Amino acid sequence: MAFPTLLSLLFSLLLSISPTLSTNSEGNALHALRSRLSDPTNVLQSWDPTLVNPCTWFHVTCDSSNHVIRLDLGNCNISGSLGSELGELKHLQYLELYRNNMGGKIPKELGNLKSLISMDLYGNKFEGEIPKSFAKLKSLRFLRLNNNNLKGPIPRELTTLTDLKVFDVSNNDLCGTIPVDGPFGNFPMESFENNRLNGPELKGLVSYDFGC
Repeated sequence: MAFPTLLSLLFSLLLSISPTLSTNSEGNALHALRSRLSDPTNVLQSWDPTLVNPCTWFHVTCDSSNHVIRLDLGNCNISGSLGSELGELKHLQYLELYRNNMGGKIPKELGNLKSLISMDLYGNKFEGEIPKSFAKLKSLRFLRLNNNNLKGPIPRELTTLTDLKVFDVSNNDLCGTIPVDGPFGNFPMESFENNRLNGPELKGLVSYDFGC
């Protein structure tokens, strides 16, 4: 009886290290996202959680290892909120959720998406503050959060994102001053307009945005 038991244990071990299982965790994360969303035009009808992985789903792109690298749900007439489960998409490079009716706070767990190159959340109804955890996104080049209901200051931690080429937070309700360190010295003022921002801070001086 011991030999079959050993085979069973080896089989379980092989399953635990298989790439399919890791991909399933990504599928679970996306299905959890779907459960939060209202989808009146059925753009997510192919998101079947019983499939081996989400690489066959519409609006999802995977790499050769079946890891999710792109989520394209821009302008899809969806509404709802984002949850912490999106932080499980460790290989995600492009997060496109622009021009929908998404609301609620932006989860700090998005800062776990270390491979992220582009995040487009503009044209929604997101509220709360910009997560400081975005400072962990060292590969990020494009961050568009404009046309939402975001409040609070621009996190100074974002000045460490040396690869950031585009940063747009216009048409929100942000307050405080505009950083000038790091990549922020290269962003046009149009990226910050229609907020309650006080203009660029003096270089070399730290603004703590008291009362913001």
